[in-house]
Amino acid sequence: MKFISWNVNGLRACLKKGFLDFYAGEKPDFCCLQETKMDRGQAELDLEGALEFWNSAEKKGYSGTAVFTPHQPLSVSCGMGIDAHDHEGRLITLEYDNFYLVCCYTPNSQDGLKRLDYRLEWEDDFRAYLMELDRSKPVICCGDLNVAHREIDLKNPKTNRMNAGFTDQEREKMTALLSSGFTDSFRFLHPDAEGIYSWWSYRFHARENNAGWRIDYFLVSDRLRERIRRADILTGVEGSDHCPVLLELEL
Repeated sequence: MKFISWNVNGLRACLKKGFLDFYAGEKPDFCCLQETKMDRGQAELDLEGALEFWNSAEKKGYSGTAVFTPHQPLSVSCGMGIDAHDHEGRLITLEYDNFYLVCCYTPNSQDGLKRLDYRLEWEDDFRAYLMELDRSKPVICCGDLNVAHREIDLKNPKTNRMNAGFTDQEREKMTALLSSGFTDSFRFLHPDAEGIYSWWSYRFHARENNAGWRIDYFLVSDRLRERIRRADILTGVEGSDHCPVLLELEL
């Protein structure tokens, strides 16, 4: 099965930059989007008969997630059942016979780390949520997790230390999540790959200079990792300040 995750930074804008051509070309079993910045029905989508599942933020034009798939789930839930986290459209979970698929857009700690305390609270609750799902059946979790886990995961680790997305605290939370029974699929197949990123600032010609960060992930329950057949970052795909990430699993 082919899974794609992409922070589109506004789906309506991405639609004008080739999203539908990309979708038709890849034909994913599951396409998980973050930062859709819209409600369902605000744009015309030709998704070749795919089902659409949306979780939009209460604040218009902000955040939001969506999953497009031809595969009918057993159940769908939005959020993690915690009121403090469930107003910004950041989480969709689809249940299937032999796995859960979780699409996540993790809160950014923001400039000056003014949202770091909330971010760390989210991290603890999200880890508990995934671990609870994992007790029932394996989990495939994807999305913009807003953290570069290791120094190898961004261009300039020294100058970015303690900036949002590369604080010691956020990196420790990712370590804790992986230690709770989950595998970073890209690093599983490409443990030493350098210079491969999924997000670039719009400033300072960052993408042109490949001064990026790897903050978009596919995590899988450890018991699925031997089924990973491909884990790639599609750096050549434009249309957003992020590029899509891809996972192929034998399920």
